[in-house]
Amino acid sequence: MAAAKQHDYHIIDPSPWPIIGSFSAFAAAFGGIFWMRDVSWAPIVFALGIAGILYTMYEWWKDVVQEAETGHHTPVVQLHHRYGVILFIASEVMFFVAWFWAYFNFSLFPEGYDAISTATGGVWPPKDIQVLDPFMYPLLNTLILLLSGTTVTWAHHALIHGDRKGLKNGLICTIILGAIFSCIQAYEYAHAAFSFSGHVYGATFYMATGFHGFHVFVGTIFLIVCLARAYAGHFKPNHHFGFEAAAWYWHFVDVVWLFLFLAIYIWGSDFGAAVVAGH
Repeated sequence: MAAAKQHDYHIIDPSPWPIIGSFSAFAAAFGGIFWMRDVSWAPIVFALGIAGILYTMYEWWKDVVQEAETGHHTPVVQLHHRYGVILFIASEVMFFVAWFWAYFNFSLFPEGYDAISTATGGVWPPKDIQVLDPFMYPLLNTLILLLSGTTVTWAHHALIHGDRKGLKNGLICTIILGAIFSCIQAYEYAHAAFSFSGHVYGATFYMATGFHGFHVFVGTIFLIVCLARAYAGHFKPNHHFGFEAAAWYWHFVDVVWLFLFLAIYIWGSDFGAAVVAGH
């Protein structure tokens, strides 16, 4: 007879996904590097690497969901999962700090260094740059993300109180709002009067807002998975860390957008420049 489990920790079964994921990531990086050097076979290697990464993610996370639904995620394990997600979000914060640092370096000191002065013309926004109106699509997207934060909180509270219909409806609304945000962002990019290359304004604008847009896309997928699990009968009022992690991630995306809207869209606009000049 097998010995009874004497602890609350989860001893993970042998899994092929770490090594498969590692080789897939190596293939994607290897192929991507040689693709940029115009090697003919590189796109195929890159595509195979990406396919391997996506397959690994699907199978690995499917295993994690199964572990959660079969009792392996005890309160102790869930506590450590929370620590892990907190550290992950902290690392994401540092990514955005890098983009904000670059933006503030250019915008606060447009005349401070010869290289920056040459790149900006000594003013911010740089001369000859037709910036976006922050009170049109950016403001609309801000309201959409704030509303989506409300709907995901509604879904969370519905789950805690055993309201499965409210959980599903809240997730559906959040997913729709996230998709609308991404569509508006894509439309804004397509109609912007400046490009990524050629000047520091476009580079910092697209890196910061584009990186955030990628997070919205990933968060939307995260929520779609949670919705599928909700329809499958997963999540209980006292056992729903997968959903909780998605909600944390979505709120993080909301907060980052508020800083982007204030710093890049408003302060980096003609309106912001006029306010600064007036003082």
